[in-house]
Amino acid sequence: MAQSHDDHHHRDVTGGAARAAVFGISDGLVTNVSLILGVAGAAPGGHIVRLAGVAGLVAGAFSMAAGEFVSMRAQSELLERELDYERLELARNPAMEQKELAKIYESRGLDTGTAFEMAGLMMRDPTMALETHAREELGVNPSSLGSPIQAAGSSLVTCAVGGLVPLLPWLFTSGAAAIIATIILGATLAILIGVALAVFTGRSVVKTVGRQLLVSGVAAAVTYGIGALVGVSGAA
Repeated sequence: MAQSHDDHHHRDVTGGAARAAVFGISDGLVTNVSLILGVAGAAPGGHIVRLAGVAGLVAGAFSMAAGEFVSMRAQSELLERELDYERLELARNPAMEQKELAKIYESRGLDTGTAFEMAGLMMRDPTMALETHAREELGVNPSSLGSPIQAAGSSLVTCAVGGLVPLLPWLFTSGAAAIIATIILGATLAILIGVALAVFTGRSVVKTVGRQLLVSGVAAAVTYGIGALVGVSGAA
């Protein structure tokens, strides 16, 4: 049986955890594959590359988590302040708030009478009035401001996973074999991230995967080249 249009539901992408997970694993991969290959380019020995990779994984994961928590917390506090102000205005001057909402509806094509009537309907219930004004004026849902702790935790775990994958070969081997394995694992994870992003956003799989591979590949190639130059000049 065909699904009706009314059964379609949008996913909630405003909470922060999904965004933090995607950014976390992508950042963990790009940062650590670049760091590992950059250090490996200088040919310092497997234990040095391994140490750099572990340090990059730990530092990157906690840095991403801390940054995500601070940014999400600041955003939530700002939105909460705006919502408090909106709540106060709705209680203090509901007539003016109804006019403001009617003006918004008018700007979207409704005639004056219909816009004012619709605004009045939205103003009947305080909760609905606040949600409506928040959506129309601030572009947010008061009940979905996002959790800083959840976003930070998601970022910490996924960034660590992204950073661990290119490090795995160096836990068992070193030299050219480890470099090749890191490149293969890094490219594979970049493809998987690209596919996940394409599914999540509804964009072209080929374009999204290609973009992810390009970003990861350029970053890794540049750092490897710099590491090789530094290693040669150091040896000289």
